[in-house]
Amino acid sequence: MKYRTLGRSGLKVSALSMGTFSFGGVGDFAKVATHGVTEARRLVDTCLDGGINVIDTANMYSFGRSEEIVGEVLEGRRERVLISSKARMRIGDGPNDEGVSRYHLVRECERSLKRLRTDHIDIYFLHEWDGVTPLDETLSALDSLMRQGKIRYIGCSNYSGWHIMKALGIAETHHLPRFVTQQIHYTLEAREAEYELLPIAVDQGVGVMVWSPLAAGLLSGRFGRDKFPADSRQAAGWTEPPIRDSERLWRIVDVLNDIAATRGVTAAQISIAWTLSRPGIASLVVGGTEEAHFRDNIAAVDITLTAEELDRLNQVSRPPYLYPYWHQHNFARDRFCEGDWALHAGYEDLGKV
Repeated sequence: MKYRTLGRSGLKVSALSMGTFSFGGVGDFAKVATHGVTEARRLVDTCLDGGINVIDTANMYSFGRSEEIVGEVLEGRRERVLISSKARMRIGDGPNDEGVSRYHLVRECERSLKRLRTDHIDIYFLHEWDGVTPLDETLSALDSLMRQGKIRYIGCSNYSGWHIMKALGIAETHHLPRFVTQQIHYTLEAREAEYELLPIAVDQGVGVMVWSPLAAGLLSGRFGRDKFPADSRQAAGWTEPPIRDSERLWRIVDVLNDIAATRGVTAAQISIAWTLSRPGIASLVVGGTEEAHFRDNIAAVDITLTAEELDRLNQVSRPPYLYPYWHQHNFARDRFCEGDWALHAGYEDLGKV
C-alpha cells in the first residue's frame, strides 16, 4: 500500500480507502449488498491486511446500521484505522432531521460516535450542500466538535466549486476550521470534477477522496453492452451514478479492457491506476461484495501507466473544453498556475481552439 498526505494537513491516508456502503443492507441499500457482521469482518480484515488505513461510512448508510457494523467489527483495534463518516442527508421525518445546522450536526455526530463505539471520528464530512444554513453556523458547529475532541478533521462532499470556495473564505475570515478534503465522484466516465474541483484541490489544498471510482462497477470490466450481471446493483434497479452517454461509456470500457489484456491485469485495476494518477487525488473509496474484489483493487496501487496508455485513456474520455476554459487556453496559458494545469494539461495537444 502507498500513503498520501490528505490535503493541507499532516494526515497520511492510504491510496485506497474501504467503503462500507454495502454494510447492513437496510431498505434500498439491499440493492447494493446485505453484508452483516460476519461478512463485514472478513472484508475489513482483507483491507487491513492490505494496508488500507481509512474506513469510510455515513450516518445514513442503511440508516445507521453500517456505522453499527463498523463499530462492532473494529472493537479492540480501533486505533489501527482512521474512520470517516458523514452527516447532512435526511434521516427522519422531522423538520430538523436533515441539513448542516448546529442542531443537526451536533446531534448526528454524537449518535454516530455511539454507533461506531468510539470517542472520535477522524474525518467528518458534510455529505451534501445545504443552501439554507449559513456557513458560519455550520463551521462554528464543526469547530465546537473539534474542540471537544469528537472530530479531528473536516471535509465536504458533493459540493460545487463555488460552494467550496465560499466555505474556505468564511473559514479564513472567521478563523474557523477549513476543509482538508472533499469526497467527490470522479472517474474516467465522469470527469466533470476537472473543471473546478481538481483545480481547487491543487490550489487550495483540499485533497480529493473519490467515491465510487469504478462507477458502481461499470468500469470494472465485468459489464458489457448487452446486459448487467444478475448480481449487480444495476440489475437490482440502482441508478447512481447516471450514465448520460452509454456508447461513450462502452468505448472507454473497450480501451480499459484492451490495456488490461495487454498487461495481464483487470480493467478495474487500470481504471483505478488512471484515477490515482490524476492531480489532487489522495484516496479512492472502494467497495466490494467479496474479498477478491478488494484484493484486486489493492493490487492496482502498484500499477504505473505508461504515457501512451494514459494518452489512450484521456483521448477516449476527455470531456468537452467548456467556456471560459477554451478562451483561457487560447490567451492565458503563459500565466497559468499549478491549479490551472490540473484541468488544462489535458488539452495541450489541441493548439489554439
